[in-house]
Amino acid sequence: MHKISLVIPIYNEESNINYLFDEIINTNVYEIVNNIIFVDDCSKDQSSNLLKKIQESYTKVHILTHSFKCGQSECLKTAAHYTSDKSIVTMDGDGQNNPKDIPKLLDKYFSRKDIYLVGGIRNKRKDSIIKILTSKIANRFRMLILKDDCIDTGCSLKVFDKEIFLSFPFFNGIHRFLPTLFIGFGYKVKYMPVSHRPRLSGFSKYGTLDRLFVGIRDIMKVRKIIINNKKSNV
Repeated sequence: MHKISLVIPIYNEESNINYLFDEIINTNVYEIVNNIIFVDDCSKDQSSNLLKKIQESYTKVHILTHSFKCGQSECLKTAAHYTSDKSIVTMDGDGQNNPKDIPKLLDKYFSRKDIYLVGGIRNKRKDSIIKILTSKIANRFRMLILKDDCIDTGCSLKVFDKEIFLSFPFFNGIHRFLPTLFIGFGYKVKYMPVSHRPRLSGFSKYGTLDRLFVGIRDIMKVRKIIINNKKSNV
């Protein structure tokens, strides 16, 4: 059996948690993975209490809690250091990712031994026009500068090798650049289309334009990381 952890960052998602977990159960994802790790990023609502109630009934569920808001990248790093599983699947906690796509990602990931990351490409995104446009701008700029082939690096549905992820120089925002970093460090990456849905409830916790400008800054940071890695291997 493959050792897989499903990692879900949570920040003020009280209205989405139960529905999302029901989907995880109903799509058999709970049976497929070894652990489900919710990382509560210092939520101010009832998210923590809802997660604890789920944990009482399901032994595979683990809850990690940040004492202050750290962001999605830190959530991923916290879970990666915690789990002993070799592979990690990531998804958002807002219900826009569909758990039914996870078995397909895993089938692709384990179909060959030389694949180290499989990334989802959101089909018919259900976001605002501004969010979609800024994402396309950032993706095209990234592909131009970094010469990768991922048209949707921001999709949270991914499965990848944990140890390779932990070997990268960490920075806040790294979760959006995992396909690029895997490619830049010489690891084979595959993509597949996944479904995308409107938010179940609530609203995005991140500013669209802020994310665009930070993303462009991080592109240059990733470029430097990849160049330094190539120099060190010469």
